[in-house]
Amino acid sequence: MRFTPLVIATASAALLAPTAAAPSATAPAAQVLAPPTLVTPGGRYERAVPLAFRAERGAVVRYTLDGTTPTRGSRLYVPGTSVRITKDTNVTAVAFRGARASVPVSQGFLIKGAEKPVARLVVMSDVHIGDYAKNTTKWASFFDTIDSVFPKPDAILSNGDMINDNGDGKGPDHKIVARIFQENLERKGMTGTQVLLSNGNHDDSLAQIRTHYPRSWFPDAGGGFYESSVNGVPLLTLNTETYNSSTEQQSWLKRRLAELTAKSPNTPVLIQGHRPAPNTVMDGQQASNPKLTADLSAFPQAVFFSGHSHLNLNDDRSVHQKDFTAVNDGSMSYVEMDHGYQAVTAEGLASRFESPTSQALFVEVYKDRTEIARVNMAADKHDIYTGGKWSSDWQPPYASAGTLSGKSWTLRLKGRTAQEIKENFTYTTANRNKVAPAFTGRHPLSAVRDAKGATALRIAQARDDQMVHHYRVEVTDESTGANAVSAKVLAEYYYAPLPNALDIPLPKAPAGTRYAAKVVAVDAYGNASKEVSLKFRSR
Repeated sequence: MRFTPLVIATASAALLAPTAAAPSATAPAAQVLAPPTLVTPGGRYERAVPLAFRAERGAVVRYTLDGTTPTRGSRLYVPGTSVRITKDTNVTAVAFRGARASVPVSQGFLIKGAEKPVARLVVMSDVHIGDYAKNTTKWASFFDTIDSVFPKPDAILSNGDMINDNGDGKGPDHKIVARIFQENLERKGMTGTQVLLSNGNHDDSLAQIRTHYPRSWFPDAGGGFYESSVNGVPLLTLNTETYNSSTEQQSWLKRRLAELTAKSPNTPVLIQGHRPAPNTVMDGQQASNPKLTADLSAFPQAVFFSGHSHLNLNDDRSVHQKDFTAVNDGSMSYVEMDHGYQAVTAEGLASRFESPTSQALFVEVYKDRTEIARVNMAADKHDIYTGGKWSSDWQPPYASAGTLSGKSWTLRLKGRTAQEIKENFTYTTANRNKVAPAFTGRHPLSAVRDAKGATALRIAQARDDQMVHHYRVEVTDESTGANAVSAKVLAEYYYAPLPNALDIPLPKAPAGTRYAAKVVAVDAYGNASKEVSLKFRSR
């Protein structure tokens, strides 16, 4: 499955920045074109899926299988036929009728074999619920997505920051989280699903957690850490708020890891803890507890899930292997990107490192491997700011619910000794991606008018084997030699579907101003494309 964009420089403005927002209530009915439907919904399947589309009379459906936004040049669906989905795929479809186009609809398909996993777990974090009314519909959608992938998961891990307490007495908000979870577990028939919580920095106190959740959800013995089992798979929950100072917790973790791995050296031991361990995922952004990294280093069987930094799951730096496996579990409230980049917004280029995107991991433990799917609960295109106000409370329906935010990660423990297991790790620094992005098409850059009628530089997105992370953009005013734009612009890889192009706004200038543009596409590991250039005049 590829998550790289088709390059269609002439894509219509409606498809350059797709959104699942409903048409305006004041729009004439004739202007509204219903999006197509997928006859077979997205989800997890144990066989290939024959896929068909339906659209309103007179409309045609065009689709992509790589997570990008369909255009009038994309594959045409022929009614009465089916598209065979044989591997993990994001399917995106748009209906076209005359000059009109519907909003895109995306669904993710996980194609597995008949082999049954030992355990299935949903791993999430940073729920940040504080208001029942704002979250009822949103979390109903999230549980619907969980149900579409794992109808009855063995466990749901909520890895810290269930609420948003900042030392201001919001501990009772935990009962809102408990109510929302319990209502949805009952609604979806997940009565046998274990729920296991860890303590985060925004969860008030351990006493508040114990007070407002069923005891089985947080069965600690007093220090916020505990051991449990999911269908026989060992799970250790840490309190990363105290780990570095808690010799009791450190001793317990090392003792239990030694006992468990001695008994079964090629079986993973799952560990959840809110804060990431230093020098692991995404360079350990917002990490703490260096003693945790040191203590886990003796146990390559350890698979440590962490949240806290909200770092997105699209980026393959969210999995890291050296002495053990570290996995970032994203965020259920909003995601972050590494800092220092700009994004295209309705107000122009702006510093952004957040998006109102919700993501979780779907983990399947087999006898010889662990497979981790990265799933979007909501990844429709929205800015985190609207009218200058920060908000991550976008409400369903989400056209992107259940889409995949990257290829699944497969973890294997191969070897007779700890050192041999480490030598067979896949997601190591030495094995990191070295393939550079590439622009395709004859004209990857063009000058266009943006929604406000001003001149903008359009970048038709480059291809990459994983994802384009950002573009280095330099636009020079040739008459003065001054930079009109000098920025690293995020490629909007965290949206589903991926926009086909970015329109980089230019400062207001007299018509006919001559510009020279140079653009380089860069992936998450710094691999850079060849430079492309364009000379043009403002309109």
